[in-house]
Order: sequence, then C-alpha cells, then structure tokens
Amino acid sequence: MLGLFALVAVERGDWGLALLWLLIALVVDGVDGSLARLARVKQRLPRIDGDALDLVIDYLNYVVVPAVFIWRAELVPPALAPALAAAILVSSLYIFARADMKTADGYFRGFPALWNLVAFYLFVTRPGAEAGAAVVAALAALTFAPIHFVHPFRVRDYGRWLPLLAILWALATAALLWPGWSAPARTAWLAGSLATGVLLIGLGFLRSIRGARAPAELVG
Repeated sequence: MLGLFALVAVERGDWGLALLWLLIALVVDGVDGSLARLARVKQRLPRIDGDALDLVIDYLNYVVVPAVFIWRAELVPPALAPALAAAILVSSLYIFARADMKTADGYFRGFPALWNLVAFYLFVTRPGAEAGAAVVAALAALTFAPIHFVHPFRVRDYGRWLPLLAILWALATAALLWPGWSAPARTAWLAGSLATGVLLIGLGFLRSIRGARAPAELVG
C-alpha cells in the first residue's frame, strides 16, 4: 500500500511526498517482523508464507518504485534511464532470489538492493545526471561483488551501538525531508546523514576484510 502511494506521488511529480512514503515503508519494514511475532501471525495464519510476502513488498518498495523515481525525476540521463532502470530491476532479482542473501552473522552479501536510499541521496544531493548514472551502474555491479553490507538490527558484532547508529542515521535522514530548514541547518542534517551512513557502510566493508568473528569474540 505504501509503495502504491509512493508510485502515485512519483507519477504526479511530488518527489518529496514519494520519498516520505518510501521512508515510512522503510520504518514499517524494520518493525513488521517483530509485530508479526507478537501477534503470532504464523500460528494464526499457517497457510501464509510471511517471508515470501515480505520479499514481494520489499521488491516493490526498495526496487520498483525507486527505479521509477530515479527515471522520472531525471536523476540519470534520460537516454540511459531505461537501461539503468532495467539494471536495477535485474540485479535486484538476483539479490532477492539468493538463498544465501545474508551471512550467518547477519550481513548482506553484495549491495542489498536499497535503491530507495539511492534515490533519496541522488535527489537530495543532486550530483548531476551523469554522476547519478555512474552511481547506479556501480551499485548494480556491487550486487554481485564479494563484499558485505551491515544489517543494523541483525548484526550482533557491536551490541547496542549499531542499532543506535542506525537510529541516528534515520533521524538525520528523515529531517532532510522537511522543506523549512535554513541552508546551514539542511547542510548539517545532510552531513549527519552521510556521516552515519558512511559508518554503516564501513562496518560492512570491515566485515569483508576480517571475516566473521568467532563466537568467543562476540561474547568477550
């Protein structure tokens, strides 16, 4: 439903509202599993595969709508937009179809198809259509790369610090959707969003370099 609202906003050219719907969808995705367990959905509706439903919803919210957004908002050159949108869709299918999408210690393998965040940052920072095309192409390629990206609520390497860092990122990022900030305030929020985002990405790259920690390291 939220993805549909975002898609309608995209078609109307209401970019801020579309990003807001995608952000709300991201928040809902972060808590829906806990709510489903609390409501005992698996026991009450045993014929419904919650994992499959989650993948369908995520593909719409994280891939399809952002791909259309990037195209319609002209964040990449119009002549390249169809090919880049196809690259987003196809590379993301690979991620969503992988049986080993996540490692045993909670990291994603390859770029985890977070195209909603790519659309957000390309729109907020406005690096130019050519730079946007380079970013999209690079991330589509990183889908197949032997690198890791952190899942802030599944990884246990850093205790409570990792979810806290993710919450700080979410607050700074959400603040950027408010249109009433002064230029210095908006720059500060953007700096906070980018800094915390880079830290989260860096933790994934660190995992790629050092490998998985032994259980004894996590306890200590």
